[in-house]
Amino acid sequence: MADTKERLQAGLKESMINKDSLRRDVIRGLLSAVKQVEIDGRKELNDDDVTTIVQKEAKKRRESIDEATKVGRSEIADQEKLELAIIESFLPVQLSRDEVKVIVEETIAQTGVTSAKEIGKLMGALMPKVKGLADGKLVNEVVRELLK
Repeated sequence: MADTKERLQAGLKESMINKDSLRRDVIRGLLSAVKQVEIDGRKELNDDDVTTIVQKEAKKRRESIDEATKVGRSEIADQEKLELAIIESFLPVQLSRDEVKVIVEETIAQTGVTSAKEIGKLMGALMPKVKGLADGKLVNEVVRELLK
């Protein structure tokens, strides 16, 4: 399977051929963000780094959707939802809430965490397991739910 950057470039080419301007613009934005990090860091990014950048862009869209919905700007929220769907097509399949819950329960058993005071210890062991596969906000919600 091709790495994320190659898939982005292939997606850009495909969207240009199909004259899909929204998809083209979103992918250009993602590639631009990747290129900016490469220039700033003066290094070639590996696939995990590129995926992290794409995840950050997805998170920005989710936050924009929440904010636009709160202030009643449904047209902005709808546009952000379209962009988010395009961005998510380049991310690994995300774990469901139930799958995250199973991983959290296993990690709680492994670490021996029993109270909410030890969330830091639990999250330290948990996040490497779900990195790139689940949204940190969802993981945090499940952890807090299980450690009540």
